[in-house]
Amino acid sequence: MQTSNPYLFNGDFVDRGSFSIETILLLFAYKCLYPEHFHLNRGNHESVNMNKMYGFEGEVTSKYSKEMMTLFTDIFQWLPLAHVVGGKVLVLHGGLFSKDETTVDDLRQISRHQEPPDEGPMTEMLWSDPGPAPGRHPSKRGVGVAFGQDVTERFLQANGLELLVRSHECKDEGYEVEHGGKAITVFSAPNYCDQMGNKGAFIRFEQDCKPQFTTFAHVPHPNVRPMQFAGFGGGFNFSQFL
Repeated sequence: MQTSNPYLFNGDFVDRGSFSIETILLLFAYKCLYPEHFHLNRGNHESVNMNKMYGFEGEVTSKYSKEMMTLFTDIFQWLPLAHVVGGKVLVLHGGLFSKDETTVDDLRQISRHQEPPDEGPMTEMLWSDPGPAPGRHPSKRGVGVAFGQDVTERFLQANGLELLVRSHECKDEGYEVEHGGKAITVFSAPNYCDQMGNKGAFIRFEQDCKPQFTTFAHVPHPNVRPMQFAGFGGGFNFSQFL
């Protein structure tokens, strides 16, 4: 890693896979080594309820202890919720908001050392998704909103931005460009949960902040099944709550 090439990882570092401990400790180690050049956004899976349901709490208590899980919970609550890249690109995990009046300045005022509330901007930026229909609609997830291209364009224009980058949804090619090129989903876990068959991807931004995409396929991992530490069995729709 070079300090001239900073990194930003966009949430959901844990859960569903069975090597979440190894993943998150590696990310934290890089953050300690390069505190000004290695950045982490919080995702909806950096939360107590999701960790209980989708495996991370079980993995931590199995490999370490309940006290270690308490420490992770506290650290997750200090993670940033978004970054602005080059003054042009907003990067957050989920999506946009139920009210046009919400601004980037409002996001800076959020007291992030908490669990996501039932509603409001903090929860929406962790859970919302872009959709094909204009306006705002109830989310298929039951939390956050589905927002159209018109919502994206108004938000970007009002905040002097050019592009929204988010994650939160598995994509066949590892990324998808939507909303007239104004919203990009990037998903970096190939063959999600060992069954989706998707590619992973990452974005590189040069000085002009124009996105350049790299896709990659999965590689073998140790013979441990996904969801090894989750508290329920098979038959689950993995795409439901990404």
